Amino acid sequence: MSRHVAIVTDSTAYLPQQTMERHGITAVPLTVVIGDRALEEGTEISARSLALALQKRRSVTTSRPSPEVFAAAYRAAAEAGATGIVSLHLSSEFSGTYDAAELAARDAPVPVRVVDTGMVAMALGFCALSAAEAADAGGTVDEAVAAAEKRAAGTSAYFYVDTLDYLRRGGRIGAAQALLGSALAVKPLLELDGGRIEMLEKVRTASKAIARLEEIVAERAQARSVDIAVHHLAAPERAERLAGRLRDRLPGLAELHVSEVGAVIGAHTGPGLLGVVVSPH
Repeated sequence: MSRHVAIVTDSTAYLPQQTMERHGITAVPLTVVIGDRALEEGTEISARSLALALQKRRSVTTSRPSPEVFAAAYRAAAEAGATGIVSLHLSSEFSGTYDAAELAARDAPVPVRVVDTGMVAMALGFCALSAAEAADAGGTVDEAVAAAEKRAAGTSAYFYVDTLDYLRRGGRIGAAQALLGSALAVKPLLELDGGRIEMLEKVRTASKAIARLEEIVAERAQARSVDIAVHHLAAPERAERLAGRLRDRLPGLAELHVSEVGAVIGAHTGPGLLGVVVSPH
């Protein structure tokens, strides 16, 4: 789509491909490294392949896109007619993606506003979608940024993981918190807070943790017009059951998306992840 303001995000937004195409959103891929092989998220490695590698206890790490990759995306947007670009990315607490985008923006052929949304997964995706809708309506760069920041401010994200080990290995949660969870044999519920993953509650069993996750989401979404995204890694039945219960409890729901996370987020959460994003519509 040709417009004056182009929207760029990264592959951890996990927006459906048809949604990105409809709104002209570009996603710059992060990289997953399995052993000595570097693979682009979204094109060269699937979530299923990632889950299998983790289950086999293979070495898995992730890395940011290079500034050169962002520079190419900005040039392409300018060549397509953009006079300004809004570049929206996952929390800088998780990745150097924001820093790489900032470096590339300095020499871009048109002005680029790079935004650390403090979000990840569809929490980031909803921000990119709001910015794109503002741009579609003829909005300026400032208006598209404001739309994304407003969406981020009202968005909540909650996660259940079978183990904190993957988050600990990747440095996304403190070793003391991870050790506490293991020592007490509890199932952790986590939330995105200030761009960081924080412990929300500790529950004794997986079934009770997922039931509590449902309660938290229903309370957060009650009497509001919201979009909800349910994410998982290698747990489709678990995700569909939760989505069905949320639809029953929230009949006025605007949208409910169910999707498997990509390889980058999956590398840091492990198989069994169940996440829910609640975002004002």
